[in-house]
Amino acid sequence: MKKIKWGTLVFLIIYLAILAYVCFWSEDYGRMDVQNIYRYNLVPFREIIRFYTYRDVVGFDAFLLNLFGNVLVFIPFGVMVPIVSSRNRKFFRVFGLTFLLSLFIECIQLISKVGSFDVDDLILNTVGGILGYILFWIMNQIRRHWFVK
Repeated sequence: MKKIKWGTLVFLIIYLAILAYVCFWSEDYGRMDVQNIYRYNLVPFREIIRFYTYRDVVGFDAFLLNLFGNVLVFIPFGVMVPIVSSRNRKFFRVFGLTFLLSLFIECIQLISKVGSFDVDDLILNTVGGILGYILFWIMNQIRRHWFVK
């Protein structure tokens, strides 16, 4: 079991490094665009509704990336955190850690004006972490039922 924890810790560190790169330095997500006006959104669901309403204008790929990308990118966090530390096997613990990581990223984006602060990203990222935790919980129940006697 220790090998699984250490292996997962290595993957978690790599995941966090990739997440930082995508959120702060990747040119593929508009991080290097020069903008005179910094945008932020503090109204829940505003950007989600806007992307859905104008999905034909912004493109279906942009709609999917905004909505599902923010969810999918945090699923690994919700799976790996409870594996790495048994203290983090409670739902609200993973919920809180996911929320705090997402809030940290959004605040850094706000302060550094890289990307944009969006409360919808905070919501979607947290949903992703919760889905990851649910996936962990299901896998753990299967492991306990079938493999641990």
